[in-house]
Amino acid sequence: MYESSSQPVRIAELGQDSSVAGLAPQLVQFAAVARLEHVTQAAQLLGMPQPTLSRAVARLEAELGVDLLVRQGRTVRLTRAGRLLLGSVERALAELERGVEQARAETDPVAGRVAFGFLHTMGTDAVPALLRGFRADHPQVRFQLVQDYVAAMLERLRAGELDLCLVSPLPDAPDLTARPLDEQRLYLTVPADHRLAGRRRIRLAEVADEPFVALEKGYGLRAITDAFCAEAGFTPRIAFEGEEAETLRGLVAAGLGVSLLPPGLVPRPGVVELEVTAPRTRRAIGLAWVAGRPLTAPTAAFRDFVLSRRGRLLDHD
Repeated sequence: MYESSSQPVRIAELGQDSSVAGLAPQLVQFAAVARLEHVTQAAQLLGMPQPTLSRAVARLEAELGVDLLVRQGRTVRLTRAGRLLLGSVERALAELERGVEQARAETDPVAGRVAFGFLHTMGTDAVPALLRGFRADHPQVRFQLVQDYVAAMLERLRAGELDLCLVSPLPDAPDLTARPLDEQRLYLTVPADHRLAGRRRIRLAEVADEPFVALEKGYGLRAITDAFCAEAGFTPRIAFEGEEAETLRGLVAAGLGVSLLPPGLVPRPGVVELEVTAPRTRRAIGLAWVAGRPLTAPTAAFRDFVLSRRGRLLDHD
């Protein structure tokens, strides 16, 4: 039983022992007879022989152990039990119809929905530009947008909660397809009064003894930072961890450490960005989806549009 904000919703049992599952087709037939109060007309509506429909309703009554209809010549009327059952059947059919409409709307090539996950650092510029470009030709497609760290997004991708993910680093997993789109330079961001702030370029090993501020473990940028530091011959001493790149930039401005970050969209007072010459601190950004899972028409259209932006996803520095 699932709890909602108002009344608990009872979920019907399924399987061979379920009393409801086997009755479902007969309930539709019963509803047609009850609405029209005429077996022959109901049979015509359902496109089945009248004797077959009569036997189906009689079988339903026998299985339930109650009389649902009273026959009066060629017409029928509902018993009290029949009226009670019809109310529930009508509500169930209406809810089922809504579900069918929603399922069809989800995959509608013109106005369907795309569940799209992306990195926090892509949400201020790259993703809005992608959506604006795509909706120029697909104005009615709806989007569910999710910002999260890479591991969580890939988990939701596999679970079917997301259709596509814009990620870095690109996953190397047999159940996922990933296509590179662009590379983004990462700068060593230092406080404006830092001993190295007057430099334009730096080797990462030069800050091996400095405190670092970084994203929490699980974020792609954190894994990339750790990997670059390892390539430079040291393990970063993490003084502060956060969840947003701009928060890290603020911590750097406060003099609490240095950080490897993508370029800021606007100049941030109190920080200086230094180009790292060794190692080559760039991160690959790409699009991922579940291999072999069919994509809806709007999702496939958006995937193809994003892939067409390869090499133009970001402003190159």
